[in-house]
Amino acid sequence: MTGAFTAALLAARRPVVMELKRQDATGRDLFGGRSVEEIVAAYEDVGAPCLSVVTGHWFGGTGSLLRDVVRATRLPVLQKDFITRRSQLEQAARDGASAVLLTAALLPRSTLGSLVEYGAGLGLTPFVEVTTEAEALRVPHAEDCVIAVNNKDITARERGAGDVARSFGLLPALRRTGTPCPVSASGIERPAVAARLVREGFAGVLVGAGLLRTDDLPGWLDDFDRERREPS
Repeated sequence: MTGAFTAALLAARRPVVMELKRQDATGRDLFGGRSVEEIVAAYEDVGAPCLSVVTGHWFGGTGSLLRDVVRATRLPVLQKDFITRRSQLEQAARDGASAVLLTAALLPRSTLGSLVEYGAGLGLTPFVEVTTEAEALRVPHAEDCVIAVNNKDITARERGAGDVARSFGLLPALRRTGTPCPVSASGIERPAVAARLVREGFAGVLVGAGLLRTDDLPGWLDDFDRERREPS
């Protein structure tokens, strides 16, 4: 089963999941006075296939932010938060999410399996985030999931630059899971890095602060396109 979020990313000309996050891990503002509607419109203008919304309070997120984004777009939307209960999946579905983040490092295998199955039954794509080969290989029903490598350290609340080498190292394991949509997420600031990840075999990349901080969003995406064709 391929959900709307996965289908949109796999069919995208620019396979970049573009994220709305109010602040970074150190508390610095990322919206810069822009409204949700302005950011969503900018992402749609550069061809975003789908969006990600961080609702976790670490990053200044709220449930209302998800609802605001869903009202502003027809694109599939991923909710990123620390989801551990079925009731949270039910709320995500009511709020209009198309996909939900499940963090493998935080969930026992049985709980992860239960949430993957329950979320899929609600029409939500499980977006399962991993940081090790062992986590990747224990994702149940991987064929129905996006499996994403988190390049940052969640135990440190994702402070620091991140390590994109983790994604390259784990790509073979992700392929073995059977997921149709391996993704690299977090710590991707430069378009050349994003392009290399896609060239090497990731179906997409998730970029948040790198896009929110740039003063030339169309130029960032143009550089991404160019690097995919002609790596420097």
